[in-house]
Order: sequence, then structure tokens, then C-alpha cells
Amino acid sequence: MTDSPTTAWWRDAVIYQVYVRSFADANGDGVGDLAGIRARLPYLADLGVDALWVTPFYVSPMADFGYDVADYRDVDPLFGTLDDARALIADAHAHDLRVIVDVVPNHTSDRHPWFEAAVAAGPGSPERERYMFRDGRGADGSEPPNDWESVFGGPAWTRLPDGQWYLHLFAPEQPDLNWENPGVRAEFEDILRFWLDLGVDGFRIDVAHGMVKAPGLPDVGHTGQVEMLGTAVLPYFDQDGVHEIHRAWRKLLDSYPGERIGVAEAWAPDTARLARYTRPDELHQAFNFHYLGTPWDAAELRGVIDGTLRSAGTAPATWVLSNHDVKRHPTRFGGGETGLRRARAAALLTLALPGSAYVYQGEELGLPEVLDLPAEFRKDPQAGRGEDAGRDGCRVPIPWSGDEPPFGFTDGPSTWLPMPPEWRALTVAAEEADPDSTLTLYKTALRVRRAERALGDGTLAWLDAPDGTLAFTRKAADGTSVGCAVNTGAEPARVPAAGEILLSSGPVERANDGALLLPPDTAVWWR
Repeated sequence: MTDSPTTAWWRDAVIYQVYVRSFADANGDGVGDLAGIRARLPYLADLGVDALWVTPFYVSPMADFGYDVADYRDVDPLFGTLDDARALIADAHAHDLRVIVDVVPNHTSDRHPWFEAAVAAGPGSPERERYMFRDGRGADGSEPPNDWESVFGGPAWTRLPDGQWYLHLFAPEQPDLNWENPGVRAEFEDILRFWLDLGVDGFRIDVAHGMVKAPGLPDVGHTGQVEMLGTAVLPYFDQDGVHEIHRAWRKLLDSYPGERIGVAEAWAPDTARLARYTRPDELHQAFNFHYLGTPWDAAELRGVIDGTLRSAGTAPATWVLSNHDVKRHPTRFGGGETGLRRARAAALLTLALPGSAYVYQGEELGLPEVLDLPAEFRKDPQAGRGEDAGRDGCRVPIPWSGDEPPFGFTDGPSTWLPMPPEWRALTVAAEEADPDSTLTLYKTALRVRRAERALGDGTLAWLDAPDGTLAFTRKAADGTSVGCAVNTGAEPARVPAAGEILLSSGPVERANDGALLLPPDTAVWWR
């Protein structure tokens, strides 16, 4: 990598999310690994992204597929070794790709040495001060300390045989840390230094809104709390105290050369509160889940885009359509051919917006959600929230080549989640040979985005457009500009556009007066 202290690479970066279990398998066991990612780095470089974010590969019992960490400074044997991590970072840099890794600070695994020591030490011990242990309510302490609910369903408290309860906002195997404890803060600063010294370019901070709980741990007063996530202030999420932690981490990141960054996975009630995570002395980016959750509707999309840009302040906006925790957007947008058309149009809309964009592995292939996984393969702990709540369907391994599963993902006979046979038309090899494929669209869009100075970071100016459509221009400091229009309606729309068409997600026509005739569920860029 060639580092410059003034490039601000992250302000308009396109970052590719690698879900390590499902990207590429190098040892034939059907589970993706670090060596598999390393072997596919040329693909990512050719795709045109600027960085990759790799989901957790640390030592873990895998109760939540790696988000329950037992050792933050080593690689789980399922994924390789610490030397594999070093080699991946070095090879990525050689391909001019930066590497962002997950850090999971809200909770550990219940197999972490700290938690095992806390259980053994008993109530009132210093070891228990590292976690959120409390006595129960009621005469015999048999009721949970408060009414908090787990994101994965059920109460957020589990009782030990000695009578005390411990807090877990996620699975019981993921006990919450006590961030009021100075030892916890010191430990995580040391963990960050460990990986920064190995050369990572930043961290995606899991549950960045969750480390600090309201004083006294008050009741919420409502059931169904998971439905309130991202819409209401809860006593265990988005508390003001988390910002002190992020300010300390920003100082640490800034002490390293090469513009190392912090990215918040934060759920906040509105874009204004989300923007607090990216104040100048805090983190560099925060995922925009309000945009991700917006339906395919021009008016609603414009509202979220305006709110995001209005609240962003000096930080870049960050746009994302899918990730490993939500249903893939071609399926959310209607599924089938309709969902794919909308997903292709949404890609051009997203990549034309000011700021940085994230691409979830497989979205560049137009992969849909796998909705019919057999019950024996559904292992996600979040599935306890209901039949449709599990995240397994968006985590199916991506297809690389061939006509039958496992489509080049592994040399072994099968994959940890089964791959649909109909994905033979969606493999990387098949789409690379098709000039009209979704992969070709993404490659072209990323090449144009990099070549056109008006795209990426900067300002946006809306254009008048018919109902059901969005149209705007992006302008560079040198005076060049790029326009984008998208039709979310059910009927073709006339969109004023002057200049050369750079790219469209589907066929478009130009009328005699120069206007573009934009079909439904289609987006276009023009110079």
C-alpha cells in the first residue's frame, strides 16, 4: 500500500464485506477460511473495490458464528492461523486493497477465560466486575434483575447456580461486558493495538451503540423490545457514554500511520443520533441502516437520503443495501426478475450517492435470499425470534464456477450451508462471460465511479423529476458533473438528461427532445 496522510481514502471508499465462512474455502472442509479469501484477492481487485471488511475469524465456540469471541488475539483453527491472517493482510495490501476486521466489544463468549473465571470466583469477586452480574428481584431473587429482552428472543438475563444473574443482550453464550470497569477498557485498547500492529487498516465495531447501559439498569416497561431497535432510545442501547469510548479509540487510531479507521455498527432512533458516532473526534463512518431498511419508493428513499446528508456534518455518508444480518435486497425488493431489476437500479443509485458504499459479498452477482433451507441447516441463534427471523439464508456460500454445487467454493463434496442448484447461472464464471450480467454492471459502475471525479465524496443537487423517480447531479471541483436518475414507479418516466449516457441498469431510450425514457425499476448515469 502507498499511504498518504491526507488522502482520506475512507470518505468515498467502496468496501466489500467478506463473510468469512461463505466466501471461499481453501482446505476442502466446506467452510470458508482466510486462505480462501487470500486466493480470491485478484477477483476483488478486478471488481474495483477499495477495501475488504472481514467478519470475525477469532477463536470462538461459534454459538453466534464467531461473534462470540473466546480469544481476540488468535485465529480459530476453522479459519486458519495467525500466520494466515498476516499473509492475507500483506497480500491485500499488495493488491492495493485495505483490510478492515471486526472487533466485538459489547460481549465475549461464555468460554472466554474472563467469564470462566467470573463464574468460578462467585458473587462480589473482582472477576465478576468485568461483566454485568446482578442479584435477581423478588424475595428469593428468582426473577430477572429487570425486564430487558435479548435481541435473539427471551429475557436478556440468565441465572447461575449460585443465584446471581448475568446480562446477555444477545445469546446466553454472549455475556455482556461491564464497560465501567477500567480493566475492560484497557484490554480492548490493547486488542486494537495488537491488530493495528499486524497491519489492519481499521475496525468494524460490532454493536458500537451497546457497551454502556443506563445507570441503575432501569426497566424498559414494554415487551417486544426487538421491534424498538433503531426506533427508540433503550436503556441498553445508544447511551451517551458510548461516545467517550469511541473518542478514546479515535485517538488510538490516529496515533498510527496510514489513516486507520473505525466504522460503527450502530442502531440509533434517527439519523441525527446516528451522526453523533461520526463527529470529528469519534469514528470515521457509521452504517446507515435507515437507508438499508427503506422500501423501493422514490419519496421514501429521498427522505432518508436527505436526512442522512443533512445529519452527516463533516463525516461522509455511508450507504449499504445488504449484509450478513438481513435478507438480501433482491428478495426484499420483491424477488424474482422484479427484485433483481430493482436491485440493479439500487446499486447504481447507491454508488452515485455522496460518500462511501459497502457491497455485501454476492450482491454483485445478484444473489437472492435462500428461503428454502432445510431445517437441519438453520443454526442461527436469531431464528428463535420466529420462523422468518434467521439469517442463514443470506449467508449461503457464494458460487464461483461450474454447473453443480458446490460451484467452485470448495474442493470438498459439500458446503456448510447447501447451495441452490439454480445458482449455476449466477456463478462468477458465468457472469464474467455475460456482458449484461449483474457482475458486469458492478464492475462497470465501479470503474466509472473511480474515473469520474464527480462521484464519491462531495455534494448532491436534486433535479426536478416526475413522481416515482429520483434525479440528481454530482459535481466535481473541476466543474465536471455526473447525473443519476432512478424510476421506482410502475410506468415509464421521462427524465431530463443532457449528455452522454455512461451506464444504465437496464435498457433506456432517448426521446427526440433529449429526455431519457426510463422504464420502471431502472437507473441511469449520464455525464
